[in-house]
Amino acid sequence: AGAAAEARFISSAKGKGLFATKNIRKGETVFVERPVVSSQFLWNALYNYRACDHCLRALETAEENAQRLLGKSSLVLPHPEQCSIRKDLHQQCPRCQVTYCSAECRQAALEQYHQVLCLGPSRDDPAHPLNKLQEAWRPDHSYGSCLCLPPAFHSPASPDLLSSLSESHRNMHYPPETSSIMLMARMVATIKQAKDKEWWVKAFSQFCSKTANEEEEIVHKLLGDKFKGQLELLRLLFTEALYDEYLSRWFTPEGFRSLFALVGTNGQGIGTSSLSQWVHACDALDLPMLQREELDAFIDQLYKDIEKESGEFLNCEGSGLYVLQSCCNHSCIPNAETSFPENNFLLHLTALEDIEAGEEICISYLDCCQRERSRHSRNKILRENYLFTCSCPKCLAQADDADVTSDEEEEGEGETDDAELEDEMTDV
Repeated sequence: AGAAAEARFISSAKGKGLFATKNIRKGETVFVERPVVSSQFLWNALYNYRACDHCLRALETAEENAQRLLGKSSLVLPHPEQCSIRKDLHQQCPRCQVTYCSAECRQAALEQYHQVLCLGPSRDDPAHPLNKLQEAWRPDHSYGSCLCLPPAFHSPASPDLLSSLSESHRNMHYPPETSSIMLMARMVATIKQAKDKEWWVKAFSQFCSKTANEEEEIVHKLLGDKFKGQLELLRLLFTEALYDEYLSRWFTPEGFRSLFALVGTNGQGIGTSSLSQWVHACDALDLPMLQREELDAFIDQLYKDIEKESGEFLNCEGSGLYVLQSCCNHSCIPNAETSFPENNFLLHLTALEDIEAGEEICISYLDCCQRERSRHSRNKILRENYLFTCSCPKCLAQADDADVTSDEEEEGEGETDDAELEDEMTDV
């Protein structure tokens, strides 16, 4: 998978980077990568965004997906044969009834972590330690007291949606997450189940680590002003649910904070959608001009109606740890981007420009709108969320620009171009 690129150490300040090992053409897939571990966000699952418990493949048909997002059970999609969902292949864990897209995913989960995490008949028991841990992560439907995470941490696929939602949408939808306590739980469960525990410990230790001060800043950012109390509560519940002597350090206050920071800074957002898969398949159909115009108009209107009803919360969302992708440094003019075109957790890194052998491959940690803002505003976001100041060619070229405030930049913003909105909705 990594033949076109390799990770190299750059410096103690910058850490690792990803470099092309051969010439790569614009539009070419640099690599396809499977995560070491991944998990759907808890609020996403709670609000009935149904995804495979292992690979995050969307489980609803495109029509069911559109009906739910639109709040309209009578909706009928044309060209239903373009939907790729195979419900006949879906399987459940016989003990706890979590659903998988296939027998292969059920078996893969069982072999890696599910034996430890399977709740069996205790799935709905609020007193079960794992249920208590998950409830602490999402204690209620208000924003003020939940422990889910604010703006994206190394997760370009999970932008800060909260700030863009109207008050009515805020009351309708789960809070945005950029990580999940269950990703950490799966890391522990993976090692607990493994025959070669040291191999997995080394696999997780490949991910970028921070100093104690940086970790504290990261966790503070993730959990808010009361982070020490919240973190200690999570640690105690995490310990009650998952303690393992071999990993005893992970359960100490310092070790748990390090684990939290590792997931916070390295977690890559994952988005899957059966509806966007159907749209891509419809786009590829060879249709007479009139039929093509009718289908395009139907899809355009569908997206506008869904946006009114469900805002930007369209995808099954989660996060994962990817060894190669986590080595990609940021640039405000990235030469590559991540996506999930297979409707599961397989990450595709695609070249946005021609990349020469030996050149560093960079992605953007900022979304499209953030990248268009001033150098001052971009670096404010990067410092707050990723603890670094960008020195990419665009930032160096704008070094002498006036420091434009966010308020000045945000005047006139807020209206999203329809075509741009559709691109965002189908870019998974």
